[in-house]
Amino acid sequence: GNNAVDLGVLQDAGAFMDITELDGNVFSEATLNNYLAHPPEVWPKVRQRVISLFDGTLDLLSSSPELQAACMYDLSAVSMHLPCEIGDYTDFYSSREHATNVGTMFRGKDNALQPNWLHLPVGYHGRSSTVQVSGEPVVRPYGQL
Repeated sequence: GNNAVDLGVLQDAGAFMDITELDGNVFSEATLNNYLAHPPEVWPKVRQRVISLFDGTLDLLSSSPELQAACMYDLSAVSMHLPCEIGDYTDFYSSREHATNVGTMFRGKDNALQPNWLHLPVGYHGRSSTVQVSGEPVVRPYGQL
């Protein structure tokens, strides 16, 4: 759709009150970190509830123009923010080509792909500073230290 939805407003209106595992007013916080810290079984319950609010299965939203006005914003009137505070992460070489290209930079063409890549996932430490909102300019490093 063309709208952003403020889940904090919906939570204040009681839209999630019967999802007992959902602690606190997690949708009114600056990030979604505390929501994501809930057990993964909670996430589809919240998702299904939001779907039910918008497909008319539940009438909390459809019966209240005031609540609609309070929780929905035209996308052109909002700015996107990073939804989570990223502390650290591990990334994985997702394809043979990716692993070979990176291996060539570090070890040369003849020893690019290490034998273990064929038998187990190879991860590497990612830089959380590179996780940004889509459309933001990215300053790429030049060379290696």
